[in-house]
Amino acid sequence: MNSVGYWLLKTDPDTYSYDDLELDKRTVWDGVRNNLALLNMRYMKKGDLAFIYHTGTEKQIVGLATVTSNPYPDPKVKNQRFLVIDVEAKARLNKCVTLAQAKERKEFRNFGLVRLSRLSVMPVDERIWKRIMLMAGF
Repeated sequence: MNSVGYWLLKTDPDTYSYDDLELDKRTVWDGVRNNLALLNMRYMKKGDLAFIYHTGTEKQIVGLATVTSNPYPDPKVKNQRFLVIDVEAKARLNKCVTLAQAKERKEFRNFGLVRLSRLSVMPVDERIWKRIMLMAGF
């Protein structure tokens, strides 16, 4: 079965924002060092979709990206366990979806964004994905 996977990628907008991704059109998503986040990256595949979430003072999902490569070893480091993926800007959300909005919704109580606040790469259940897309005006 070759279905699309759904993900959430966190970034500090002061370091690399969705605006930057739109300008670049495509980037290497690197710098992930957390073991669980790296494990999640291993399951990503070309063609998957990802929400881009701004951390820091924003704490909101701001855009959509397409995963344009399978995971591969980070070429900037010698350690093969550190992975990267390539992503491409897809669309800015019509309405950003905040962490506070997610926490208010009962159906999001098991969503990684609510439960694992420090995790930078996480899967998104298809049901949650569709709900967030509705909240975002899609």
